[in-house]
Amino acid sequence: MNNKLFVGNLPYSATEEELKEAFSQAGTVVSVKIIMDRDTGRSKGFGFVEMTSDAEANVALEKLNNADYAGRAITVSIARPPEPRTGGFGGGDRGGRGGFGGGR
Repeated sequence: MNNKLFVGNLPYSATEEELKEAFSQAGTVVSVKIIMDRDTGRSKGFGFVEMTSDAEANVALEKLNNADYAGRAITVSIARPPEPRTGGFGGGDRGGRGGFGGGR
């Protein structure tokens, strides 16, 4: 198992300090990160909580998954590693030309 948890369906008004307080009922919280939108600076409605041990993460998962948090049923699951990003500027398999100007 992993001691890092994904927390979804957070209210946009949630703060990292409040989330830490909620998860500390299951054990010691190492870190909390609410993911913010780069353009608007507003919460994206999900985040990550890291517990001290796998056992504490399991307790938090069992205790807080589908629990009421500020009027919303939050979802808690084991965090998965991020998938590799694809696409972007100038890369990919487009015949090797990429970039601006069409390759002429």
